[in-house]
Amino acid sequence: MKLNQHNNLNKRKELKVIMNNQRTQTIQNTKTYTMAMIALMTAVTCVVAPLSIPIGPVPISLTNFAIYLSLYILDWKKGTISYLLYLLIGLVGLPVFSGFSGGLWKLAGPTGGYIIGFIPMAVIAGIIIDNLKPRWIHFIGMVIGTAICYAFGTVWFCLQSGTPVPAALSICVIPFIPGDLIKMIIAIVIAPKIRKQLDMIERFREN
Repeated sequence: MKLNQHNNLNKRKELKVIMNNQRTQTIQNTKTYTMAMIALMTAVTCVVAPLSIPIGPVPISLTNFAIYLSLYILDWKKGTISYLLYLLIGLVGLPVFSGFSGGLWKLAGPTGGYIIGFIPMAVIAGIIIDNLKPRWIHFIGMVIGTAICYAFGTVWFCLQSGTPVPAALSICVIPFIPGDLIKMIIAIVIAPKIRKQLDMIERFREN
């Protein structure tokens, strides 16, 4: 009887060790996958953000579209981290900002406020996307976040260039509203589908 109890105890210990090892491996795999996805979305941003149309002091770019996608494919924390990594890459001088530019001078220039404004945009829009299901609310979250980005950028532009606020709005905000709304709609339509496919791949990989 004692021998059986001892064997059963050893089996339970062995089973516990195996389960702990599996749990540790799963956590490590999850962390690796998360880091890879953050790096992927950072790379995507580095690729699409430099593509821009110079229509004035502030060019039309796809930076905010890349952020919208990141918020869906990752979440607000990881999406924000992805953008911050992109920002650091640009600040060290690599040409990943709009117009294939880079360096601290870009941040200190008249459009630097928009680059910083993307951070609260990502946080606010991302939190709303993560916590509320209706997509029309996601759209409102993106609008609010983008409006805050506009505010950051316009204030900075006015301070740097000495342009009055009404003139700055006509140059830096109003021309971009239709395009940004279209980017939001496209992100709302395609990004959840991409996220669903990635989740299926991740579940298949785990199994």
